[in-house]
Formats: sequence, structure tokens, C-alpha cells
Amino acid sequence: MADPVLLITGASSGIGAATARAAAKNGYRVVLAARSEDSLQSLKAELGSDRAISVRCDVQSSDDQKAMVDQALKAFGRIDAVFANAGRGGSPGGFSGADTDAWKDMILTNIYGVGLTLQHCLPALKESRGHLLITGSAAGRATIPGSMYSATKWAVTAIGYGVREELRGSGVRVTLIEPGMVDTPFFDEPPETALKPDDIANAVAYALAQPAHVDVNEILVRPTPPIE
Repeated sequence: MADPVLLITGASSGIGAATARAAAKNGYRVVLAARSEDSLQSLKAELGSDRAISVRCDVQSSDDQKAMVDQALKAFGRIDAVFANAGRGGSPGGFSGADTDAWKDMILTNIYGVGLTLQHCLPALKESRGHLLITGSAAGRATIPGSMYSATKWAVTAIGYGVREELRGSGVRVTLIEPGMVDTPFFDEPPETALKPDDIANAVAYALAQPAHVDVNEILVRPTPPIE
């Protein structure tokens, strides 16, 4: 069989870009998707034009997501794994004072966008009996005061559980990747204690490397607390 194909949304930086590099080293061909195709060009060149394609995709757009899948299949003929990774961070203000336009963009990206990725990619994954991975968050397992971001990640956790049951018996595996705080462009200043994007890429690589009879349901990764 030809080298497997991994499609990544939110691939232009952070966790998505680190995962693309790790997957390429492990023999995957990669489909790099992000809102700005220009932002993907250096990563595509780094990985090699025979091993990677870049696709402009706003995950809030069903048309963009359909085109993303069509381009992936045209280029590589199959999709063996999908990493639904695109996401938006939160904004200050809590429920009483946050920018509601920022809420709307975050909710549409983190929840609706993930749903669209699943809907458009699942036919190809069922065909390949592939692997679906979704970026959740430790924030989707805890109560964080005033955090709409946390609420969206609770929803992503529910999506992961729900799609796993929908796909039961199809041969498609589903893994929720749930990072704690990661040093990514989400933050203006690097957090004092945080994971690196490569740490999460390693978790994705671990899940993908398991044999077909092993379904890694969830990987929760948190930074080690500072030494007191």
C-alpha cells in the first residue's frame, strides 16, 4: 500500500504544524489545511511537494471543507487519518463581559467547524477504515470560571464520544487529544509552565502508530507542575 495520508486542519502553526512534521517523518503524506493557504507554503516546501499539499480552508465553511476533501482525494487517492485540530482561543471578560463576536467566531470554529470536518471526511475514513483524531482540551474536562472556551471544549469532548459510538463497528478509530496549556500562538506571552507543540504531536503519533485492533480513546496531556 502507498504511504498513508493524514489530513490536518489548523495546520499552519502550533500543534497542527508540529504534527505535520512528525507525521511526515513517520512516513505519512500530509494534507495541510488552514484559513490562509499562504501561511502553509513554507511548511509544504519543508515537507516536500511530493509529500504534502496545502489547501485553503475556513472550517466554518461547508464548501471549503468539501473542497478540502476533494483536493486531498484528487492528490493522493485516499485519506487514512484526519486530525480535526483547528480551533480558536478564549477572550477575557467571563460570561458577563466578554466580546460576543469573539464568542461567535470561537463557537463556530471549535464546535461547528469540527462537526463539518467530521461530516465531510467520514466517507473517506470509512472507505479506508481509518483514524479520526480531534483536538479537545483539558479545559473540556474541568470547570473554569467564566470560560466560554472551556464550554466549547466540553462540546468537543461530547462530539468525540458521540462520533465514536456512531462509528462503532465501522473499523474507524476515534481518539480525543486533550492538551493542557500549550505554548502556541493562542498566547501573546509564553505561559510560565506549558507544553510544547511537539509534545502534542508525539501524542498524535502514538495513537496513529497503534495496530488496528487498538483504539486509543483519549490522551490527556498536562504540563508537569513547577517544582516548589
